[in-house]
Amino acid sequence: MTETPHPGVKIHPSAVVDDPCQIGEGTAIWHFTHVFAGARIGRGCSLGQNVSVAATVEIGNGCKVQNNVSLYDGVVLEDDVFCGPSMVFTNVIHPRAFISRKDEFAPTRVGRGASLGANCTIVCGNDVGAYAFVGAGAVVQKDVPDHALVVGSPARRIGWACRCGESLPRTLGPAECARCGSSYVIHEGSLDVVRYAELEGSA
Repeated sequence: MTETPHPGVKIHPSAVVDDPCQIGEGTAIWHFTHVFAGARIGRGCSLGQNVSVAATVEIGNGCKVQNNVSLYDGVVLEDDVFCGPSMVFTNVIHPRAFISRKDEFAPTRVGRGASLGANCTIVCGNDVGAYAFVGAGAVVQKDVPDHALVVGSPARRIGWACRCGESLPRTLGPAECARCGSSYVIHEGSLDVVRYAELEGSA
């Protein structure tokens, strides 16, 4: 890793970072990654090997994008999002190689603290809520609520995830995270936050 014209940013010599773009202090960009001009990347992020960040993409602070992930135009990651290895975003609902549909890009927003498991797919036009957890290999074809734990193809909710990532008890009513002690009230199809516990190492 070498110092770059972006102060406090580490960019591997094999990466391509087009100017102008915004990259926050403490961010690391690894082997063979391409950041297009216009992209905005926050502080303290890590972009793994072979990542592509399109021109209109916005990445918040503290995000981790693992190897082989392409963030296409229209994707927004809020703070502290985790993108697992080889997970997939899309940006056109009905793609054809021989028809240009750049005016039909459908945006995708991933809420703060959400985790997107390895090899999952987020079909464009669908949002993932804050602290949601998308299981490995899942195919998201509709919005994912805050804190929802979804798996399968098409993805379906099988439970709820704590802010710390632990699965919550599958019971209705008051629930406490066994790992961090955060408190919730679980309803039939929704979840209310009572109290977030302080997480060690969190900002």
